[in-house]
Amino acid sequence: MGRLVFIMGKSASGKDSIFRELLSRRELGLSRVVPYTTRPVRDGEENGREYFFVDEDTFRQMRFRGQVIESRTYQTVYGPWRYFTADDGQINLERGSSILIGTLESYLSVRDYFGADNIVPVYVEVEDGLRLQRALDRERRQNVPRYSELCRRYLADEKDFSEEKLKEAGIVRRYDNKDLRQCCDTIAGDIRIEERRE
Repeated sequence: MGRLVFIMGKSASGKDSIFRELLSRRELGLSRVVPYTTRPVRDGEENGREYFFVDEDTFRQMRFRGQVIESRTYQTVYGPWRYFTADDGQINLERGSSILIGTLESYLSVRDYFGADNIVPVYVEVEDGLRLQRALDRERRQNVPRYSELCRRYLADEKDFSEEKLKEAGIVRRYDNKDLRQCCDTIAGDIRIEERRE
């Protein structure tokens, strides 16, 4: 039986980089879970790689069919954007372990859906000043920077990942992403420990 490695953290904490690095470590045997969103594609993103980019009608159809495990809607300065995880066959713990990125809220829904014993929570954190600089640098590289949305996300993360909410969710272990390689080595070691408990 596999496990679902669930990476979460505030915006610009390095979740995507950690995701790619852990996925590349073949000894972990992780398969990628691609979430869905109705937001526009950012420069450099590709449909089916970072997200499946769908429209609102597709989301409603999937929800009607009972495929939506969890969803979140963010009221952005560009209108509402949905992010969601679907039971579309990507996650099959009988076949092996998978890895995905989400929020604390989505973690709770996925944990309830698959069972806490089947989830390995990975909460990534970075010092706030460094995190803000990373977010700003990433936004500057966009053809059309969305600085107001960056600010909204940054402030929303303070509430979404508050100490109280982390405690309520049972998040005990934290991974400091000051050094990507060291952070990934520590996470990989903990994933192996979880697998041996099986």
